[in-house]
Amino acid sequence: MKSEETTKSYNFIETIVRQDIEDKKYEGRIHTRFPPEPNGYLHIGHAKAILLSSGIAENYNGKFNLRFDDTNPITEDTEYVESIKKDLNWLGANWEDRELYSSDYFQQLYQWAVMLIKKGKAYVCELSAEQINEYRGTPTKSGTESPYRNRNVDENLELFEKMKNGVFPNNSMILRAKIDMCSPNMHMRDPIMYRILHANHHKSGNQWCIYPTYDFTHGQSDYIEGITHSLCTLEFENHRPLYDWYLDQIVEGDYRPRQIEFARLNLNYTVMSKRKLLQLVKEKHVLGWDDPRMPTISGLRRRGYTPEALRIFAEKVGIAKRENIIDIGLLEYSIREDLNKKSQRLMAVLNPLKLVITNYPEGQSEELDAVNNPEDETMGTRKVPFSREIYIEREDFREAAPRKFFRLKPGKEVRLRYAYFVKCNDFVKDENGNITEVHCTYDPASKGGKSPDGRKVKGTLHWVSINHAIKADVRLFDRLFSTENPNIVEDGKTFKDNLNHDSLTVKPCYIEPFVKNAKVLEKFQFERTGYFCLDKNTSENKLVFNRTVTLRDSWKKK
Repeated sequence: MKSEETTKSYNFIETIVRQDIEDKKYEGRIHTRFPPEPNGYLHIGHAKAILLSSGIAENYNGKFNLRFDDTNPITEDTEYVESIKKDLNWLGANWEDRELYSSDYFQQLYQWAVMLIKKGKAYVCELSAEQINEYRGTPTKSGTESPYRNRNVDENLELFEKMKNGVFPNNSMILRAKIDMCSPNMHMRDPIMYRILHANHHKSGNQWCIYPTYDFTHGQSDYIEGITHSLCTLEFENHRPLYDWYLDQIVEGDYRPRQIEFARLNLNYTVMSKRKLLQLVKEKHVLGWDDPRMPTISGLRRRGYTPEALRIFAEKVGIAKRENIIDIGLLEYSIREDLNKKSQRLMAVLNPLKLVITNYPEGQSEELDAVNNPEDETMGTRKVPFSREIYIEREDFREAAPRKFFRLKPGKEVRLRYAYFVKCNDFVKDENGNITEVHCTYDPASKGGKSPDGRKVKGTLHWVSINHAIKADVRLFDRLFSTENPNIVEDGKTFKDNLNHDSLTVKPCYIEPFVKNAKVLEKFQFERTGYFCLDKNTSENKLVFNRTVTLRDSWKKK
């Protein structure tokens, strides 16, 4: 029999890492990082990247850094910094004391830029953004050199110093690398290294008015931190030659971080662009970054998702080299798989119909034993109050029902979960013909829902005692978007035209009294209804629950 070590399958990144360890590359050490720009909240795609990079470090006795690539003061904010740290903590990514910022390296990056100018490999350019795009050419047409490309070194140094000292206004000058305007890789056609931005930076304040671009910052920050494997998504594959070019200009010796790309996570019925998610927040199409309909990590957490479920999901999706779109049903399957094992069961009625047990003594009540989780016996049991008048789900009773309707109907007997057998004898309608009450008799010998004489009952209903129930609001969520790929739009429309305007329904609900001691974000399975989580905006006077997911994937049937 083969050992687990020899039979385990590794993704292509792990294969590279393991080979590097075997070859004693980087002296056998492993050091990864997650480098978010603090210009928005993280989404589930970032969760996959976090779990990959931190998991590689954890599995191979390496180190993991959290580094904020904070090079654009206009879009960045400390709110985003704090939210990102909270998300990584929640996911279990351990960066120890290595909370780092690209802004910590601004002085070193500036010195390297000066060095490139002195080498004749960088120059100050005064072309406008429109002109730069025009001069760059197209993938099939070579670019045109900037008229400022051949400035002498002294002039470039003087102008760059003045840029640093705030002499020039925004967008009037940039520093560009001098590489190759005929390169087939558009990123190598004299890319921008620095731009002028007179803005307050969330960390460095007004110390700088020139800021390095992501491409000039990223690889050098990896180098400064001793990163071995710089893992990023496929859109950066074409940036890799530039990543390596910058390092080759500034680094002496053999050590270089290695950039490796993998396919980003794409979910159907979802947008994963931070720019688009920011639009939804700012234009109030959602209730904020942590709206439970959002694919943000904070939104998923508020909805009731667990870190373990996201790990299950990431493992099922895997690490690939080719882009594809993942069915959101796989994400929902993952949270069901996790919550089914550990969530507390409760009975709750979302669409109540009053049921009166006519032969049960008036004014009497009793407590019955209910199982907390049949998947885990160690979770024990709880007491559920029972009385003459209870609520059942309206859909569980039909006046005229087909033969295979196994719930309650006139003359039919069903089991009340954990309680008794009841048989429908009558019902009451209002003046509009709506059923308002169902009258039943119960069999006292069937306590606990057990058959006293071996007779079989197919239907089992959940219920709550009217006099003991806790009233709450439940939020029922549907897809935030109505189309499978909301990014595909017709002329004149935007992704927002694909929003599902029925994605949120709020309705009252009646829950057994065990729930009154629930804590914020505590998860429950409301039996036969779904998994729910106590929302952060709850109070003693009004409990609010978010439905995490239904018990089965039923949305496709709509």
